[in-house]
Formats: sequence, structure tokens, C-alpha cells
Amino acid sequence: MTNVLAQELIKGVAPLNFSGLYSKDFLNTWDKTQEELKAILLIAKILKNFRESNLSSKIFDSGLAISIFRDQSTRTRFSFVSACNLLGLLPVDFDEKKSQIAHGETLRETANMISFMAEVIGVRDDMFIGVGEKYMKDISNAVKDGFDNGIIEQLPILINLQSDVDHPTQCMSDLLHLTEYFGGFENLKGKKIAVTWAYSPSYGKPLSVPQGIIGLMTRFGMDVTLAHPKGYDLLPDVITKAYENVKNFGGSFNRTEKMEEAFDSADIVYPKSWAPFEAMKKRSEFFLKGDMKAVETLEKELLNENAKYKDWTCTEAYMKKTKNGKALYMHCLPADINGVGCKEGEVEASVFERYRKNLYKEASFKPYIIAAMIFLAKIKNPLDVLTKILTKNYKRIKH
Repeated sequence: MTNVLAQELIKGVAPLNFSGLYSKDFLNTWDKTQEELKAILLIAKILKNFRESNLSSKIFDSGLAISIFRDQSTRTRFSFVSACNLLGLLPVDFDEKKSQIAHGETLRETANMISFMAEVIGVRDDMFIGVGEKYMKDISNAVKDGFDNGIIEQLPILINLQSDVDHPTQCMSDLLHLTEYFGGFENLKGKKIAVTWAYSPSYGKPLSVPQGIIGLMTRFGMDVTLAHPKGYDLLPDVITKAYENVKNFGGSFNRTEKMEEAFDSADIVYPKSWAPFEAMKKRSEFFLKGDMKAVETLEKELLNENAKYKDWTCTEAYMKKTKNGKALYMHCLPADINGVGCKEGEVEASVFERYRKNLYKEASFKPYIIAAMIFLAKIKNPLDVLTKILTKNYKRIKH
């Protein structure tokens, strides 16, 4: 073994207690311990190092990885495929429109039928409050029942690829990006991150990214400021969780209705549009009733409400108010860029372009985060397996 960096990273994982991740689903970051989260980040770095060193990390000889996307996706969809391919699993996208669900097949039956040789199921269901996370839990319970009754030979673990509550693969990628940018976990303490609402000409963007950010970054002693216009509240339970995290882990959590106040002396800014919690709750109720006329009326009302806050955009002027005028700009992408994707939106084109390479790097960590989640959930002795990969030195590309 000559890969010194990988060896050091493996040593860094060894003291951590991450056994609670084995054979468990990953729904929300706040369900996991600090050491479990750190283990995922370090394993992600190791897997990234393996690929950069041309080492194969295909720990599976066979097996399926099922993805269910109930909303549109680019980065997360391809990150899931990349992660599964990296580990040797065959990714298969389940299209509900091409299934027997239209003919009355139950969720319980569908979950079992697609899981005969599946090791992991990744689900995105983020558009409806009170629906997405429940759907994921229903799938998980269905396959556990199938496993317990000998229908399924192995228990597939479920990974939340974005729900109505959290977007853990995105937020963990963001956290890994921050640890790389600032040089380690210890350097995140005391850093101010401004999580702010931003204007968008579209309606109905999920709440899960800002919720995930405040739910995760308050776990690492950061000073988190949440800013949004009056009425654009997030899920109350997540707000409560952020305050609890501050009590348990230090740092601070503050709220304001002024974007300028959030940007003041910030080390990191994360301006992102989302829909108001109460409005999304109403929207979900209308959809469940099949009242599409009410949905259309609500959407028009909220687009008009959004238009009152076009000044909530990440401008060069606001960026100058950050710490030394050089805060790190972050976004989960795609961003609504002024004069590019839309006339007026979340961020000025000059700000976005200046940070574009950083944004792409931020996104590039997601395949490794997902792969690490799968790795730690499916491998009982992960450090032994990682060491064997180094020892075997099996090359991805043989020259």
C-alpha cells in the first residue's frame, strides 16, 4: 500500500463509532450521530481518493440499485447512478408510469416486486408536505416485511434523495465542500452561514434544502442565520431542531426578515428560493383532494406574492457586506441567474460566474456521499474492506 492519503483517512475513521449505520436507512441527518456523519464524510473522501488513484472500489459483484424519482432531477439522479456504478451495483430507474401502479398495484406489492435482488433503493419525493417522507417510510416498512417473511433474500436499505423534510445527500455534500474549503471540521466552528430566501419567478420550490442546511450546520458549531420575508416560514419541527442543536453542540441560530442583516459579516451565503410552509401544506391538501382548480389559484396568488420581493437577490452589493467581501457563495443548483435563466432571480450573473467552479466542485461530492452511505449501510466491516482494496491495488483502467 503506497496510497498514504487513503491510509491516513482510514486511520481517521477507525476511532469513530459508526456501527449504527449498518443495515439502516438514511432519511434525515439529524437521525444520525456526529460520529456517524463524520464517518460518511471520511469514507466519501476515501472513495474519491480511490477513483482519483485509479483504484476499483467495486465491492459488489452483482445487485440492483433502484431509484424512484417522483420529481425532476439532474445532479441527484446522476449522482445516484454514479455512486452505484462506483460500487459495482446496476442502477435501475423505476418509472411509475410504466408500472402496474396504474392498474391498482399497491405500494407494498410494488416495493417487494422491485426488491428481489436490490441492495439499495433511492427515493426523491419532495413536492408535497406530509407526503414525501411518509412514502419513503412506507417503502422501507414494506421491504422489511418482505425480508422478515423470506420473500426478499437481502434487506435493501433506503436513501432519501430528497423529501419534503430533508435533502441529506445535498446537505452532506455541502458540508464536505465546507470542510475541504476551510480545512477541516474544527475550522467550521464560529463560521457564519447565511441561509436566505431568494426571489424566483417560479413557484413551489421545495423547503428541504434550507431545512436540511439549518438542521445539519447547527450540528457543527456554526453560526447559522436564517433569513426570509414574513410568511416564508419553514417546517416548524426543523426550526425547533435547529435551536436544540445549538444547545447541544454550540454555535448559534438566528432568524431575520432582512437579507442584508443575514449577509452582514457572513463567511458563507446560501441564497435559495423556497415556497412558504403553510402554502405548500395547502397545496398538498388540494392535490390529495384532486382539486386542481384550487391548486392553480393558489399558485397564481403565490407567484404574485413572490414578485413583491424581487430585491431578495444575491447581488454584488450584498456580497460586499460579507466578511472581507469574500464570503463563499453556495447553491444546490440549478440557480435562477439574473439575465441568464430568467430576467430576475436568485443571484446576479457576475456573482454566480465568479463562484461557478466552486459550485461545480460542491456538486461533485454528491456521488461519493451517496456511495459512502451505501458502503457503510451494506458493509459490516468497512475498514477491513477499504484496506483490502488498497492491498489488492486492482486498477479501474488497466494500462
